[in-house]
Amino acid sequence: MSFAFERMMAARYLRARRGERFVSIIAAISLVGIALGVATLIIVMSVMNGFRTELLARILGLNGHVAIYAAGEPIRDYMKLTSRIEKLPGVTAALSVVDGQCLLTTDRGGAVGAEVRGLTQSDMAKLAVVSRHIVEGTLANLKGPDAIAIGIGLAQRFGLSVGSRVTLVSPQGMATAFGTVPRIKSYKVVAIFRVGFNEADTSFAYLPLSAAQLFFQSPNAVTQIDVFVHNADAVAVTTAALHRLLAGDHVNLVDWTQSNNSFFNAVEVERNVMFLILTLIIIVAAFNIVSSLFMLVKDKTVDIAILRTMGASSGSVLRIFVIVGSSVGVVGTALGVALGVVFCLNIDTLQHFLEHVTGTTLFNPEVYFLSQLPAELRWQEVLQVSLMALFLSFLATIFPSWRAARTDPVEALRHG
Repeated sequence: MSFAFERMMAARYLRARRGERFVSIIAAISLVGIALGVATLIIVMSVMNGFRTELLARILGLNGHVAIYAAGEPIRDYMKLTSRIEKLPGVTAALSVVDGQCLLTTDRGGAVGAEVRGLTQSDMAKLAVVSRHIVEGTLANLKGPDAIAIGIGLAQRFGLSVGSRVTLVSPQGMATAFGTVPRIKSYKVVAIFRVGFNEADTSFAYLPLSAAQLFFQSPNAVTQIDVFVHNADAVAVTTAALHRLLAGDHVNLVDWTQSNNSFFNAVEVERNVMFLILTLIIIVAAFNIVSSLFMLVKDKTVDIAILRTMGASSGSVLRIFVIVGSSVGVVGTALGVALGVVFCLNIDTLQHFLEHVTGTTLFNPEVYFLSQLPAELRWQEVLQVSLMALFLSFLATIFPSWRAARTDPVEALRHG
């Protein structure tokens, strides 16, 4: 018999008639299960991809992909060093940094630990994650001995704005005739930035390089050089080139895979585990296809026998039920892909809508490090999830269809 006949019979079996509602309900549940499984898998994978990408961009956008430290003392010939490093292929910038931990206090009371960094104005411009996210003031005013730029979290916590003054207290004190006393200096806020990375917005502050050198007692020296590369995943190539370039200098190199490796490995492990767990939803839905097909075969035993006596081959019968089961998988997968893609493309709108309706914060930046829910839709992963769902759906149809094809028409009509 022709394939058109097989499709016609499959379409007829897919339409529920009186007395077949239960089989149809199970098939519908299978379809919904596959759709939800595919959509959930696409959404979760996209969010995990976005989470990793955002964390990588924000953390490394602040700290660089490779950090160069002097062995036991500050780096003094940093200008020559940075010019040599920036000539390497793959390097996009090399920033000279004075870095130190301080206690930040305000006139309004309250204190918080802060990581204070000193950079030149040209290097601040290269630090795009900060320079492109100024919400108040301007980095053009980040010059002189008493200018400072702070994060939006610090500003909101202490009610600060451009023009407010903050005081830095360094634990590394100055030696006096009366003993060691902490270094204390007041600074004027000239810019407020919003990185979107909660730790940076609530604990980072930037000084002009000369002011930081004076405060941290590092005249004509820096504590480190932060190197930024074009491709973060290929940082090992740049690190090897830096080792060769700086072989004669007494410096230590630490790239981001060493300093943040455990953190990003944890994110990757969580992503893989979520993939396996959510795949079980699709597998359960595929088992529902098996059960619904077995019930359909049982219900259509007499019809199968009549088809066989009319000349239908066992292969035709097998293909009819494969088409029935696969149709559920194809429609469910298509709906799941559509739902998952639409959700990912509108995830920010949906987040704000749910927060407005529920009156709660669904994505607390203090817990999740980021201020908004990221989603990075990768079409190759959408294709992989779709093919996996279709394969499982097709696999689920084989055994029930094979049983239908083996139906003995004589025995079926005798007992029918």
